[in-house]
Amino acid sequence: MQADQMSMWHLISGASVLVQLVMLTLLTASIVSWVMIFQRSSFMRSAKSSLDDFEDRFWSGVDLSQLYRQVTGSPDEDSGLEQIFRAGFKEFSRMRQQSGVDPDAIMDAVQRSMRVAISREEEKLEQHLPFLATVGSTSPYVGLFGTVWGIMNSFRGLATVQQATLATVAPGIAEALIATAIGLFAAIPAVVAYNRFSARSEMLIGRYYTFAEEFSSILHRRVHSRDE
Repeated sequence: MQADQMSMWHLISGASVLVQLVMLTLLTASIVSWVMIFQRSSFMRSAKSSLDDFEDRFWSGVDLSQLYRQVTGSPDEDSGLEQIFRAGFKEFSRMRQQSGVDPDAIMDAVQRSMRVAISREEEKLEQHLPFLATVGSTSPYVGLFGTVWGIMNSFRGLATVQQATLATVAPGIAEALIATAIGLFAAIPAVVAYNRFSARSEMLIGRYYTFAEEFSSILHRRVHSRDE
């Protein structure tokens, strides 16, 4: 009977309503975090694979106009590099069709267009990361709040007992500590995932900017060689 009273489910069911609400909130946050972790992991892998594939196509020596027609005809929404290329080359073609436009003005417009595209891709990469950061930073404190509240209730209950023993104190403290354990269970994966995804996001964004600079150099040579 004593072992049954100290079982996990018995302790949770015997906790106060507030402590149970804290546990439910933390479990919900943990489940949502894991869903986002799997979704972000799949998205990051797809973004990395699409980036590598498009870089191979871009540097294979294919004509830029032909490549633009290919990616426009069958766009890959997961490829951030493709979106940047399309934005830059579309603006480049549009500005070149206008007569009397200064080459530097063309390049400024192209670079602005690519910066906007990079910002959009950056938003995609950082989606859900603030939630993971929030869960990772607040869950231990929420769990600690449940623990403190549970221990307070345990000591208030001891006031009605003439002789306090370990058997009377242990269940109340154990059920209170479960809230802290659940808080850590929710926080640790969220923190690890946030750091991992943030590093991957910075790496991909850095490669986006590098590609934009290299692509700008190619277009710069093209626009000036045509005007000479």
